Amino acid sequence: MKNVLLTGASRGIGYAACIGFLKAGWRVFACARDIHLLTELSQDDPSLIPIACDLRDPSQVDQLFRQIKEATDHLDAVINNAGISYIGLIQEMSVDEWDELMQINLRAPFLVIKAALPGMLQSHQGVIVNVSSMWGTYGASCEAAYSASKGGLDAFTKALAKELAPSGIRVNAIAAGAIDTSMNNFLSFEEKEQLKNEIGLGRLGRPEEVVDLMLYLCSEKSSYLTGAVIPLDGGY
Repeated sequence: MKNVLLTGASRGIGYAACIGFLKAGWRVFACARDIHLLTELSQDDPSLIPIACDLRDPSQVDQLFRQIKEATDHLDAVINNAGISYIGLIQEMSVDEWDELMQINLRAPFLVIKAALPGMLQSHQGVIVNVSSMWGTYGASCEAAYSASKGGLDAFTKALAKELAPSGIRVNAIAAGAIDTSMNNFLSFEEKEQLKNEIGLGRLGRPEEVVDLMLYLCSEKSSYLTGAVIPLDGGY
C-alpha cells in the first residue's frame, strides 16, 4: 500500500483529497489542526489516519513525523495543501497577520518537506506536490500577501525539483484557480458571477478536479514530470 501525507486535510480540497486517495487505495496520513471530521471519516476507512498538528510549530511537525514512523517505514508522497488567505489592503495588514500567513503558506511546506526528505532520500524515490494558486503567477489586488506566499512556493518548487531530481524525487505544484470551496465564501453571489465571467470555461473548479491532478502527479504516469507549476484555472 502506498502512503501519502496530506496537510490541510480537514476541509475543501484537502478533505476531497482524503476521499480521492482512499478510493485509489492509498493509506492517508491526514494532518489538520481540527481533526473532528477526519476522525469520523477514519471510522469508515481505517486507511485514513488523522493526526492533529499545528504546522506553525516545528515541534509539532516533528511529532507528526514520529507518529507517521510508528505506522509505516516510508512515505511515497507528500502533499502540502494547508493554506490560509488574507483579504484586505496591505496597509491594513498587521505584521502578525503577515507572519502567520507566511508561516502556514510558505514555512510549513519547508518544515514538512525537510522532515520527509530523509526517508525519501534513503529510498531514492518520492513525490512532493505543493498546492499553490494562480495568484502566485498573476497576483491579486487585496491579496498581495497571499500572492507573495504562493509566488514563493512556486519558486521553491522549481528550485527544489532541480535539487532533488538526482535523488529520484519529483517536486511539482498545482497553481489552482478559483475552486468552489469554503475559502471563497467571502465572495458575494454577484462577485462569484463576475469571477466566473473572467474564467475561460465560465465556472469555478471542483475540488475533485484538483484531486485528480494530485493523483496523476503522485503516479508513475507522471514519472518524467518535475519542476512544473501546473495551472488548473479553467483558462483564467
